[in-house]
Amino acid sequence: MDPLIILSGPTAVGKTALSIELAKVIGGSIISADSMQVYKGMDIGTAKISADKQQGIPHYLIDVLDPADDFNVVTFKHMAEEAIAHIISEGRIPVIVGGTGFYIQSVLYDIDFSDHEVMNGYRRELSDLIEEKGGEYVHRMLEEVDDRAARHIHFNDSKRMIRALEYYKQTGQRISDHNSEESRKISPYNYCYFVLTDDRQKIYDRINERVDKMIEEGLVGEVSSLIESGVGINCISMQGIGYKEIIRYLDGECTLDEAADMIKKNSRHFAKRQLTWFAREKNVIYIDKRQTEDPLGSILSEIKKAGITG
Repeated sequence: MDPLIILSGPTAVGKTALSIELAKVIGGSIISADSMQVYKGMDIGTAKISADKQQGIPHYLIDVLDPADDFNVVTFKHMAEEAIAHIISEGRIPVIVGGTGFYIQSVLYDIDFSDHEVMNGYRRELSDLIEEKGGEYVHRMLEEVDDRAARHIHFNDSKRMIRALEYYKQTGQRISDHNSEESRKISPYNYCYFVLTDDRQKIYDRINERVDKMIEEGLVGEVSSLIESGVGINCISMQGIGYKEIIRYLDGECTLDEAADMIKKNSRHFAKRQLTWFAREKNVIYIDKRQTEDPLGSILSEIKKAGITG
């Protein structure tokens, strides 16, 4: 089986820096499993790794789509599998890095979405409902058709809400049932799935510091430039944390301090949901920064045990 390394965990836990060190040691190339870093021009609000900080390590699925383009799990799976094949053909090891657990799962267990075409019209309708009536309204729609999915998807997580409702409309089936069935599949890869974690308060503190830095580095200007370039505020990309809150500020609905506080709050909620997701995943290896002073060494030890080589 082909080798695959996954390094995941909540936002602001330190995945990016660790992934670079890991890739340098094992001869790896990195595939981003981030639903926002795929977009060009969305750099500050996504904490996107700059070219110099990549330290020569090849990166995939970063800066490949325009902000007006839709990006979903179907697109991610297709692009990620192409990247994996290319990386392996070069004799390198693919390393998927990011905090979007559903995207990772789609590749790891080869979840099949081929029978379900993307429904742009319905997706737009749901996006408009969120804009007009709020996430809570659409979340209640999800509760009516898939209460189990609704328990695990926050009303601020518009992408996953829309995907779940879209799936139900397409198939008449609950996405929670589909995910349970697909997650029982055996992976086609010889893989190690690492979840980096830390004290929750430390993660929250880093989130707060990161948001302050984003504001200082010009997040408001970045959002303004995107809007001025023609990116619609209802685009999926502009519903990401950090962007939708600044749009509210630009629309005069809140002060900049209030927008920053909302970004921090929504990011903390997102980190909490990520931790909940990974707790349900099977066969993951936790790398707890509270219990090791050498996360890289712990990861390399597990990779050696699994016999993963390029």
